[in-house]
Amino acid sequence: MSRILITSALPYINGVKHLGNLAGSMLPADVWARFKRAQGHDVLYICATDEHGTPAELAAAAAGQDVKTYCDEQHEVQRRAGADFNLSYDWFGRSSSPQNRRLTQHFARVLEDNGFIEERVDRMIYSVDDGRFLPDRYVEGTCPHCGHVGARGDQCDSCGRLLDPTDLIEPYSAVSGSRNLEVRDTRHLYLLQTKLADDIRAWVDSKADWQPLAKAIANKHLDEGLIDRGITRDLKWGVPVVGPDGGPRPGLEGKVFYVWFDAPIEYIAATEEWAEATGASWRDWWRTDEGADQVRYVQFMGKDNVAFHTVSFPATIIGSGEPWKTVDQLKAFNWLNWYGGKFSTSQKRGVFMDQALEVAPADVWRWHLTAYGPEHSDAAFTWEQFQSTTNKDLADVLGNFVNRIVKFTESKFDGVVPEGGEPGPLEAALQADIRAGIAEAKAQFEAMEFRKACQALRAVWVRGNEYLQEAAPWTALKTDREAAAVGVRTGLNLVALFARLAAPVMPETAARIAATVGAEDLSWPEAGAVSLDALPKGQTVSAPSVLFAKIEDAQVAEWAERFGGA
Repeated sequence: MSRILITSALPYINGVKHLGNLAGSMLPADVWARFKRAQGHDVLYICATDEHGTPAELAAAAAGQDVKTYCDEQHEVQRRAGADFNLSYDWFGRSSSPQNRRLTQHFARVLEDNGFIEERVDRMIYSVDDGRFLPDRYVEGTCPHCGHVGARGDQCDSCGRLLDPTDLIEPYSAVSGSRNLEVRDTRHLYLLQTKLADDIRAWVDSKADWQPLAKAIANKHLDEGLIDRGITRDLKWGVPVVGPDGGPRPGLEGKVFYVWFDAPIEYIAATEEWAEATGASWRDWWRTDEGADQVRYVQFMGKDNVAFHTVSFPATIIGSGEPWKTVDQLKAFNWLNWYGGKFSTSQKRGVFMDQALEVAPADVWRWHLTAYGPEHSDAAFTWEQFQSTTNKDLADVLGNFVNRIVKFTESKFDGVVPEGGEPGPLEAALQADIRAGIAEAKAQFEAMEFRKACQALRAVWVRGNEYLQEAAPWTALKTDREAAAVGVRTGLNLVALFARLAAPVMPETAARIAATVGAEDLSWPEAGAVSLDALPKGQTVSAPSVLFAKIEDAQVAEWAERFGGA
């Protein structure tokens, strides 16, 4: 049994996340966590809300609330949304926690002691009309690299370049829209990434088995040349900058740490939150001198977060000189778009997590977003594809198989697993194919190739349907009840097996499928040990209510009208 630490990118606090956020970090992390738990491993899946920074202040102001109240409410909204999608976090923490405040201030102190943080007089944008310095995300304008209008002062979402507010063309205040901006002197702390560049490159180079997308993004930023990054901001909401005595730091009074400095530290802090709540230990998950050297650490995130997790956060960890665990595998995802465009709340384009469950059950979404997600390239969601995959993969292949064989057992074999007959060449060939299919699905899950894993699962389900067509117990029953019994018994064992295979992706439905044949085991099956004659003879079976309702054209038209479509 291995110890596996899993983190997914922290969802930002300002509002319910859309399906792209779910598909690009939280859901695949959950599927993989469930897969590894089902194999018997000791898995700790940690996530949290990212609560500091400019957008939180802006969103709270727009809602007419103080920031803490706003974040308290939104954390609960996001916790509930995750639970509704069956995201199996061991802990869903908050970056505003006391644990994260303490750890962030600790890292800043040791980094400065080691010569990797220095105080600088900076030239920053000051909004005369707002009467304040504007942190990077409070400044918007045109990207100097790609010409994208609406780039933020820290990053352009169009080309992915990291920016400083003074880089922007025709900048304006995101608070008021004012262009009455000046550049003034102010003091800030800088993380000297340039002094750590060789160490970071050596660390990235040591990750030979990283996924290609993550490795490519990391190398791109290293090749372009790292810059020293300001890690403090002129905000009221955040982890305060303090002096050696714990009080305000002279010259930096009222400043807080940059959200991208403190947010990744929350992975550690949230584990500490979990440990304090459960009586467990957190240090043996994060400190290599206390057992974390035996932990495999895997991160999941969208491609826009990779730079911070392969450069900035490693600079914090490496620069501390302390024995912290660093990531072993980073799985990065591309973007899920909406009919080729972006999700937009204001334009009513796209489905958000709370709305999605008004349309279809969580497991239907989990299947679609895992099997057809933005893994190796950007993917476009369409209602037409969602309809097609739900109807074909789930209703016609998996749901039809379960319903068909269990109902036949109820009507012709008194609703129990029948005795009689011996498996023959047909069953031997089936078992060989099923074992090969399970081995393929396992290999793809292990490699975090989720689309390929789901293709392998579907192929196994298809093979089960082919077997029923070949065995045709409804036909055999007319002349050879024992042959029919073998076909039925094999089909019912496939039901139990299919539930185990579906469980990482569709946990609720898997439990329902297993229950139809009186099974409870949802552990991952080892291919070589698979038996298609394992259910007890005489075990009662019971056909389920509809597992997957087909989506009709009228529903597609209605959803396209409501949420936007082609």
